[in-house]
Amino acid sequence: MGYECFDLEVTDKIAHLKMTRPEKANSMVPSFWRDLPMIVDELSASGTVRALVVSAEGKHFSSGMDLEVFASNGDVGPSKKSSHRSRRNEGFRSTAVKLQDSFTAFERARMPVLCAIQGACVGGGIDMVSAADMRYADETTYFSIAEVNIGMTADVGTLQRMPKLIAEGIVKELAYTGRRWSAEEALAAGFVNKIFPNHQALVDGVLEIAAEIASKAPVAVWGTKQTIHFTREHSVADSLDYIATWNAAMFDTDDMTEAFAATMEKRPADFPDLPALRDGL
Repeated sequence: MGYECFDLEVTDKIAHLKMTRPEKANSMVPSFWRDLPMIVDELSASGTVRALVVSAEGKHFSSGMDLEVFASNGDVGPSKKSSHRSRRNEGFRSTAVKLQDSFTAFERARMPVLCAIQGACVGGGIDMVSAADMRYADETTYFSIAEVNIGMTADVGTLQRMPKLIAEGIVKELAYTGRRWSAEEALAAGFVNKIFPNHQALVDGVLEIAAEIASKAPVAVWGTKQTIHFTREHSVADSLDYIATWNAAMFDTDDMTEAFAATMEKRPADFPDLPALRDGL
């Protein structure tokens, strides 16, 4: 299936989703917001994909939301103007919720999502990568919570997710000023995992990390992701109870046996995929 904003390849259980509008700095047009959650949900439901790498063609990762979204009367943008303020406001709110869900798809995915970021990652771009499991950059990368520069408050996830990833004071400074935040600063703050020297090294390096993840038992990786996300929102006591219950239900001795056997025999482990999910079932 062809997409306006994306190219998708799946190799050796690793999905590589590339943004493909470099001439527009990979701005996020209406089809971007519709297609992204559909693609991610389908990859997750397949059960055969064990890691997802998101990258972008061109000089910049993403310049953020395209102004076309605000003018759209389609499935993503706000509906046609109404003379009733309450209807206009509800249209705006419903649009914001749909946009938010496009990136929440990264969090609900059963596989980890890794972002390979170069050049500008601003506005909607930083909303996007904040929802990923890990972020990697090259030396050209910079971030900006740019919404304040156009007189609005960021509303698609940055202000909700970044304070759980880095110090709140740093988020506030970036959000209040809209200034550029370098890759080096982001690395020092723990927002990115690693900086690569150039774009090709970045993509190759992130795909290599994804391959390492894909070699592990997918139920164990999924359980780890679920547990970390649960812990982020709950107390230590509740989170300990959660993992005890998760492992009581999901711990697979066959996976452990295979992991030990593969180590002893000096071979790659062979784990079954996650079961496929089907709509309505």
